[in-house]
Amino acid sequence: MPREFPIGLTPPDWLVRNLTPQQAPVNRAAVVRAAVAMALPLAAGLAAGRPAYGALAAMGALSGVIGDTADAYRMRILNIAVPQLFGALGVTLGTLVYGHGWYAVAGVTGVALVSGMISTIGAVASVSGLLLLLNCVIGAGLPLPAPWWLAPALMTGGGLLVLLLALLSWPLRAGVPERTAVAAAYRAVADLLATAGTDRAEAYEEARRAATHALNESYDLILARRARHHGRSPELTRLLAQLNAITPVIEAAPAAHLAARPLPPQFPDALRRLARAVEADDRTLPPPRLPLALTETARAVDHALRHTAEVVTAPDVDPRGIDDRLGRPAALGVRTARAARGVVLSANSWRYGVRLAVCIGTAQALVSLVPVPRSYWVALTVTFVLKPDFGSVFSRALLRALGTVAGLVIAAVVLAEVPLGWWDVPVLFLLAPLVPALTPRGYGYQTAAITPVILLLSDVLNHQGTALLLPRLNDSLLGCAITLTAGYLFWPESWHTRVGDRLADAVADTAAYVEAAFGAAADPSARARMRRRLYRDLSVIRTEFQRALTEPPPTGRRAAAWWPLVVAVERIVDATTAARVRVRHGAPPPSAAEITQVTLQLRELSDGVRRARTLTAVRTDLTGPAGSVLEPLRQEVAAARSIASPH
Repeated sequence: MPREFPIGLTPPDWLVRNLTPQQAPVNRAAVVRAAVAMALPLAAGLAAGRPAYGALAAMGALSGVIGDTADAYRMRILNIAVPQLFGALGVTLGTLVYGHGWYAVAGVTGVALVSGMISTIGAVASVSGLLLLLNCVIGAGLPLPAPWWLAPALMTGGGLLVLLLALLSWPLRAGVPERTAVAAAYRAVADLLATAGTDRAEAYEEARRAATHALNESYDLILARRARHHGRSPELTRLLAQLNAITPVIEAAPAAHLAARPLPPQFPDALRRLARAVEADDRTLPPPRLPLALTETARAVDHALRHTAEVVTAPDVDPRGIDDRLGRPAALGVRTARAARGVVLSANSWRYGVRLAVCIGTAQALVSLVPVPRSYWVALTVTFVLKPDFGSVFSRALLRALGTVAGLVIAAVVLAEVPLGWWDVPVLFLLAPLVPALTPRGYGYQTAAITPVILLLSDVLNHQGTALLLPRLNDSLLGCAITLTAGYLFWPESWHTRVGDRLADAVADTAAYVEAAFGAAADPSARARMRRRLYRDLSVIRTEFQRALTEPPPTGRRAAAWWPLVVAVERIVDATTAARVRVRHGAPPPSAAEITQVTLQLRELSDGVRRARTLTAVRTDLTGPAGSVLEPLRQEVAAARSIASPH
């Protein structure tokens, strides 16, 4: 029988959350690419008698491996190629200021400001900003081979080798990742239908979140192609139509759940068969055999499934008949100009940029005043840890320290037992795959995988062997300490800036959605876009809450207190969608007075969340006609008000 911790020794919840590995599948193709892309340049460098060149190219390949996370081929180009260009610029700037004392400190600090600001644009920009600063720090801290363009060319070449390997199967599998993503969305919605109406409330909530995530992923993949090909690619037109066709099924799921009657298993089974047809691009599937629908909600699901089946099996799809539910993306130049303007004018961009610049400037100044061997590692640690969009800064500092210790144990064995030369190639071939294999598990695991790889390549460059180990540990701990003080404790972000204002905006948008759901002149496309945006915003808020829960008090405790309100707002959106579905399938519509009453309560709740520092329960009396479709919605709004309102 396992022993329990004594009360005084029980680890706090925030620590347990930090150390618990995330469950995620391993991308086997990315694992193989990492092994080949990192070992091949080193082998080529050794064969040419230039091992340092091979090590630099392998370092560039490592950055490409970190960015090799997309399934769709066009997204791989963006995720790998664009950051490599910023990385080349960074190492060039670093090389230009190398050995120039305080000018180097000022130059790297300025690059840190720009890196932090552009990192707020989006996922690709965030990785680009990361590589811009990382490579600048390396160029400013290491003597790289002349001429000045050689190191950027070698590192960029290593990254582009990863991209080349990632695109090898494109001619044979064009469109497969996109179809797989759409099919995954269908399966996620099938799981949602399977749990709707059951007493497994937790399973339903988890299935709804999984369906939202799958839809976000698939729509993002389609949008990546749609900016250039919409209206010209029959395949893209069909995929977009199939995604749009699943929307009525998703809208019917909350109504089925609120009815508290499980749906017949034929409904989710039919959707899973459609998923297989989408994945195989099979248009010969017979019409689904569904049981007779006797209730409003069953009729809603029945009609939605039959419509979805018609779209999936249609021989041709007219692009003019596709409902533009998401809005076509603007041209690339327009989006770039908007992003640049947003970065310059955004207080959040400046806040993060200055915060990163202060930490990098502190690290560079400190190692300039205090002799630290290979001092660039301190700034590298700061750069990796101070990435709020990648997770909690506090958690990343903790996991960085623990991951570095674990990685140094592996590196100690490698550096002590493996002689320099050709033996480094098979060792790197074995270590490199650990990076993509362990990265999905969490930041600590990623650090443990990256550390021995970087130390092995550093040893090829400077031949210091095990003498690298203790300085690297000291540098990592120093970098974590700088980040925790100058980037965390001295920058106490307002809870409202981080979460409160976002949640208040989501509640206000929910009030607008209630009005649009029952307005006579409401555009179905606009209503669908509003609902999708609401669920996406709530997903972002939920992610921020989960990050806050990994921090020690008071942040973690406050996140735990506000968490029920996030769940309550999600349930309000579900109840609104369910009411709309019932009206569309025969239920009497609510009166204008009922709608006004609910939206007024939601806007009061939004104002209260925006102003309140602590949550105070307020009793709310929401009454209406007996049997109204808005009765479940009124109950959810009253429950949310009872959780949190200004006092």
